[in-house]
Amino acid sequence: MTGPKQTGLARTMRAEMCVRLGSVGGAFMGLAIGALAAGAALAEEGLIKSHGYSFFGELSYPEDYTHFNYVNPDAPKGGEISLAASGTFDSMNPFTRKGRAGALSWMVYESLLGDMPATSGGLPADVYGEAYGLLAESLEYDEGKTFVIFNMRPEARFSDGTPVTAHDVVFSHNLFLEQGLKSYADAVKLRITGAEALSDHRVKFTFADGISRRSLIDQVGGTPVFPRAWYAETGARLDEPRLDAAPGSGPYMLESYDVNRRIVYKRNPEYWGADLPINKGRHNFDRIRLEYFADAGAAFEAFKAGEYTFRAETNSKQWATGYEFPAVENGWVKTNILPDGTPPSPSGIIFNLGKEVLQDVRVREAITLGYNSEWTNESLQFGLFKQRHSFSQGTPAEAQGVPEGAELELLQSLGDVVPPEMLTEPVVMAHTSDPSRLTDRRNLRRAMKLLDEAGWTVGDDGMRRNATGALLSLELPINSSGSATLSAVVENFAKNLQAMGIEAKVEKLDPSTYTNRDRDRDYDLIFDSYAAFLGSGTGLMQRYGSREAAFSLFNPAGLASPMVDAIIEASLNTTSREDELVALQALDRALRYERFMIPTWYNGTHWVAYWDMFEHPEEIPPYALGSLDFWWYNAEKAEALKAAGALR
Repeated sequence: MTGPKQTGLARTMRAEMCVRLGSVGGAFMGLAIGALAAGAALAEEGLIKSHGYSFFGELSYPEDYTHFNYVNPDAPKGGEISLAASGTFDSMNPFTRKGRAGALSWMVYESLLGDMPATSGGLPADVYGEAYGLLAESLEYDEGKTFVIFNMRPEARFSDGTPVTAHDVVFSHNLFLEQGLKSYADAVKLRITGAEALSDHRVKFTFADGISRRSLIDQVGGTPVFPRAWYAETGARLDEPRLDAAPGSGPYMLESYDVNRRIVYKRNPEYWGADLPINKGRHNFDRIRLEYFADAGAAFEAFKAGEYTFRAETNSKQWATGYEFPAVENGWVKTNILPDGTPPSPSGIIFNLGKEVLQDVRVREAITLGYNSEWTNESLQFGLFKQRHSFSQGTPAEAQGVPEGAELELLQSLGDVVPPEMLTEPVVMAHTSDPSRLTDRRNLRRAMKLLDEAGWTVGDDGMRRNATGALLSLELPINSSGSATLSAVVENFAKNLQAMGIEAKVEKLDPSTYTNRDRDRDYDLIFDSYAAFLGSGTGLMQRYGSREAAFSLFNPAGLASPMVDAIIEASLNTTSREDELVALQALDRALRYERFMIPTWYNGTHWVAYWDMFEHPEEIPPYALGSLDFWWYNAEKAEALKAAGALR
């Protein structure tokens, strides 16, 4: 399910286990798609048939499309692109609930409807909310969307040469229900009542009555498909780590790995779908190589030395000062700023709402005031970032000012779950701070007053305790393999908390320990992220809803808000894009009101650096950088670099 832009190196490996549940945004954790398809033909009354699926309006690409508009259909095949990965891995099963999965291990699998295998992003990357058949050549469903039937391509094959059948689709669906994430399985069981192979290449899903028709067809169409026979032969489980990867049907297959050092994927020379319009101009590299490094500093030095060849930069200090090494000066390494049309990931310092001390909103607001965004940006990030306010920053779904018009009517219709001040006060914005000093005295005074009001008073030792004498103590773990800049941000934030009389402890943990702490929600605060949204879908419930709040890996705060639940339900029942955006604006307003995250920075562009042997379309589509998807290798440039002694 993925991938909005990542800020810093704060993003956890949560995506390794992410299976799409409904849709929350075009290229961001699945497709928000659903009802009316282009080129639909009525084979019988009330039955819709199409080559794709879209919730609002017609599909952008007709049934006879030859390729997506943004790709180079004549892009050459060949060469290798290599990237860095951080930390460790002990599994090539991306869906295990234990251990750490190898980078990009999900990319070998496909689904009935196409996405970007390397990123799990939405496809195509130039339009929002559309999906086109991949393993399925067409789909058909009734007007009420009580069921869907996918007609599969009989030529589809797994990398071991065995056919991909409807039986594999049903098996994969049931496997996620039996051995997948509990939050995913519980939600799907309530919505999808049956999965049946009508024939070897025809599969039917039946949906529950009395629920929104959102995120039904796109849910089953986006589930990865595994080979049933392989699982039967090996006895492998989806929820256990293993280094033997199940064969996939995708354009890439695992070539080799060296645990904690390297993973190599190779383009399958026998890939069954190479000539499909959905794949034209894509999957151009012969190999994708991941090099593992213990920390961000070592990874950057390796890039400078040519040990890997492509880097999406997230560290502002390095972007501002680090790209002056000889390879750049010689023109061997290119740096570029490319447009990014996706909303930024809602990243920041997240409160664990399961901790009693953090259930008081006054305490959360006081702690929030300890983060000095302006000083951080100017002193640690070279002024290159912007302050994020919204969960859908810079999009039509972003809430603005005081609610009015249709948004106000929606909030009023929800009754007592909406606090009265939500109806009359401007949307919550990130606070401002003095950029000239770490500790903003005005904010410090406000924070200390809030803590006093919450019953956390300062003792003779300068530390805050409650009426029972308990110390106000907070733990914030960070990954030791992350960037030095992120560490500095967190440590300086902790200094401001300490100035308030809070015992704030920053714990640097090795990657495996950090991952376990993250999954177990064993923290008070953590630098993490949620999913941005451009559309509605049941995935919103998995990430922001109450039902799975106690255990969902996609809800690191454990947010459980009746108001948020009610707004999500309202968004699921919208029947026009205009009404959907109104509901999403209300959702953004409500999430900001709940104050479960300290919003931090974002970058509205892609910073990329690469050895000068890769090319890309002149216009980058708004919803994907696409470096592993539709970029390509220039063999002549690569040979010139080798001839100059720049690369081996």
